[in-house]
Amino acid sequence: MPRALIFTGACLAVVAAFEVSRRTVRATLLNEAQITAQSRVQTLESILAVQRAVAGTLADDGLARAALVSGDKVLAEQVSRKLEYLRAETGSTIIYLIDTEGLTISASNWQEPVSFVGGNYAFREYFRKAVTEGRALEYALGRNSGRPGLYLSHDIRAEGELVGIIVVKMEFEAMEAGWARSAAPSHVTDPTGQVVLASNPSLRFSQPPAAAGRLAVHEAVAGAPGWQLTLYTSAAASWRAGIGGGLVMSAVLALVFALGRRRRRIIEARRAVKEAALQYQRDLEQAVEDRTRLLKAEVEERRNAEERLAHMQGELVQANKLATLGQVTAGLAHEVNQPLATIRLLADNGVALLDDDPEETRANLRQIAGMTERIDRITTQLRGFARKATGELKAVPVREVIEASVLLTASRRRARGAQLVIRGDDPHLKVQAEAVRLEQVLVNLIQNAQEALHDTADPVITLTVTADATTVTFDLRDNGPGIEPAMVGQLFMPFATSKSEGLGLGLVIARDIARDLGGELSLAPPEPGQGAHFILRLQRA
Repeated sequence: MPRALIFTGACLAVVAAFEVSRRTVRATLLNEAQITAQSRVQTLESILAVQRAVAGTLADDGLARAALVSGDKVLAEQVSRKLEYLRAETGSTIIYLIDTEGLTISASNWQEPVSFVGGNYAFREYFRKAVTEGRALEYALGRNSGRPGLYLSHDIRAEGELVGIIVVKMEFEAMEAGWARSAAPSHVTDPTGQVVLASNPSLRFSQPPAAAGRLAVHEAVAGAPGWQLTLYTSAAASWRAGIGGGLVMSAVLALVFALGRRRRRIIEARRAVKEAALQYQRDLEQAVEDRTRLLKAEVEERRNAEERLAHMQGELVQANKLATLGQVTAGLAHEVNQPLATIRLLADNGVALLDDDPEETRANLRQIAGMTERIDRITTQLRGFARKATGELKAVPVREVIEASVLLTASRRRARGAQLVIRGDDPHLKVQAEAVRLEQVLVNLIQNAQEALHDTADPVITLTVTADATTVTFDLRDNGPGIEPAMVGQLFMPFATSKSEGLGLGLVIARDIARDLGGELSLAPPEPGQGAHFILRLQRA
């Protein structure tokens, strides 16, 4: 074989060894960088999810809505105190409430010299976009602090009308500092390609730097549309591996040339090199498989936790229903005992009159049949109310649900001397719901009203049903003392109650049921001298 051909083959072998080694290590570096990038993105997405949940929860907060609608400064200050507490609990930088004109009425920093209260932020993009689209996200410098941060905004509506905007600002200095301590620098760009977060703070609000001989991986941030995290890792290790591979190949070839007569050993050496490369590949694939298995296990664990949570929530709803049933059953005992006593009396009279007055005997038997039908209705409603919900939604006649709820609460209402007035229960009107769960909501509201009227003269509860093309509204009022002002903002929070023996879960569960049915349960704004006023809206069937 000509020497030139042998030399050319040797050079090609060295180059190939160099390239294989370099690419193998490069793939490993990129895989490790990708895992690191995914971890950082998950951390960022977790922070965004928490703060987005804060904004979404406050957008549905009754106290914040009442402060915006009424313009009451006392309510606004109560909201500020609440925002101050939530900011400390959730790790937000600042939370503030803006009216439709852009004026801040409440803020978590309301007691600080640089309080946002009274400031106008109508010029901010997150304000204008939330007004038109309902939500917004903007990364910008703070007007007062000059510190960069991400602003999340959410609209607040009352009766379908915009009444204000809730804004949550968060800063990422701690997270960026953690990135800076890592050997792998990274940054996040917004949809315009501008750097908003970086391990090197000097890169903020500028275009990202060139890779400059480094390896780069990219990962989209799901919680912020258009945001992308880029992580850099040094490519030097891959070049060193390539040089090492080339040197190894050179040494092998030198050995081959020096020991040409010992061909078998050379072949075995090449086989050993090949086996080492395959083993390295297998080890790398095993590492990837192990990591994938761990990630799948984490996902499965999270799914199981969510299923357990859903099961516990269902059990809590059923426990609340059974507790209510226990209260209802005590009163319904009289409803059953009375017709039973009448049946016994009529039966005795029937026996005595069987021969002397057959007509009166037949009348007694007809009355007995009527009494048994009454008992059957009561026990049927009790069994229906006690059974566990199936979760299946269908067209439910409104009148039947109201009649069942009225029957279940009748005895306690009569004991308290309260009058229940029903208006607008059209016999043909139907609602999209599940009868058992809807009855639970109505029984809870009626019983709360009955308990609130304990010391009220001439107690009256009014249930008014109205409907339009898409919605059925249940409007329940009483003429009692109303909701205490201190409880208005916490009414639908777990374990918040003014009752000495209450757990504060009834209204929370009732609102969750309403939402599961595709509707909403809310407290109407308190009116001076008026009792409590609850509004339940559901989809019309």
